[in-house]
Amino acid sequence: MKTIAFHLNCLAQGGAERVVANLANRFAMDDYKVYVATEWQEENEFELDPRVTRVHVGLKDSDEKKNRIVKFLLRVKYLKEFTKKYKPDVLVAFAHRANFRALMAAGNSNIPVVISIRINPIGYYDAFSDAVQIRWLFPKAAGCVYQTKEQKDYFKPYLQENSRIIMNPINPKYFGNPLPEKREKWVMHHARLVDFKNQPMLVRAFLKVHEKHPDYSLKIYGPDSGDGTRQILEKLIADNHAGEFVQLCGASNELEKIIPQGEVYAYSSDYEGMPNSLLEAMAMGMPVVSTDCPCGGPKAVIEDGVNGFLIPVGDEDALADRICRLIEDEKLRSRFSENARKIEEKASVDAIYREWKEYLEEVIVNKKRRKA
Repeated sequence: MKTIAFHLNCLAQGGAERVVANLANRFAMDDYKVYVATEWQEENEFELDPRVTRVHVGLKDSDEKKNRIVKFLLRVKYLKEFTKKYKPDVLVAFAHRANFRALMAAGNSNIPVVISIRINPIGYYDAFSDAVQIRWLFPKAAGCVYQTKEQKDYFKPYLQENSRIIMNPINPKYFGNPLPEKREKWVMHHARLVDFKNQPMLVRAFLKVHEKHPDYSLKIYGPDSGDGTRQILEKLIADNHAGEFVQLCGASNELEKIIPQGEVYAYSSDYEGMPNSLLEAMAMGMPVVSTDCPCGGPKAVIEDGVNGFLIPVGDEDALADRICRLIEDEKLRSRFSENARKIEEKASVDAIYREWKEYLEEVIVNKKRRKA
């Protein structure tokens, strides 16, 4: 039985966490031994299959008062202890700091490390400290998984031949659901309330939509990230007396039933990796409007005017215009809906799992060959 270990901060309800949970569960179903090594645990997290073993590799209570450098070294130490104890055939790191920790922890061991880029590299991998660590650590990686070509091109000097571009898998519960015979006059959005998703721009755009279509409402679903975005949204809604037609609905475990009740879906991010929420909306047959944000996730799945609309980042006038066009054209909504659901062909859990399985098996085999 092959052993796969995933490393990330936690399993809170975010994009990378969702992908890890889906992949870990799917590998476990296929009789792999799967570990998920996390730094901490939060209240609202994705569930793991009972066959997946979760291991805490984060700081201990006695470490909390130590300085930043010591804490960093301890995080690497605890992850290194994990790799020595469980000896995975491959260690897969998800997200920024986890990539660096995994490469340092594996060190000169025979455990191959696959890193993954989950966000726009510009702004997240371009600091001086990142440049130093990338030049030192990334060449040690056995491979890298990107979500888009733009991400891959950014790291061109480091990881090309042994890398893959693999989309995020979509939870099966979003596929194949019957569409309502009559949709409500709602514009829908679901994502964590966080600054880079720019939900305030979405609200401002919808205020313009509401002037033209006062019988429509905007419903925003998603948990609060705690970065102040919810408070900004609440003030924006209050200042514009929009409480009756702009609603912050919080998190929900039944989005596959709720989101398709609306007529239009809008996505407003300034940057993303491969946005799970957008993929899920398309899987549910929603006519979508999205910003064409870096690093190319929406562009990879939306063909403008065929299965959705793409607009420039931060352009609330364009967002309002495309929402209005969909509201006013039932045939266009229907066409977008039908074409959007075809995302299942390339983003189902099974399709993405096969790509990951093939790639990780290749990494494991190549490592054994080099060792021999």
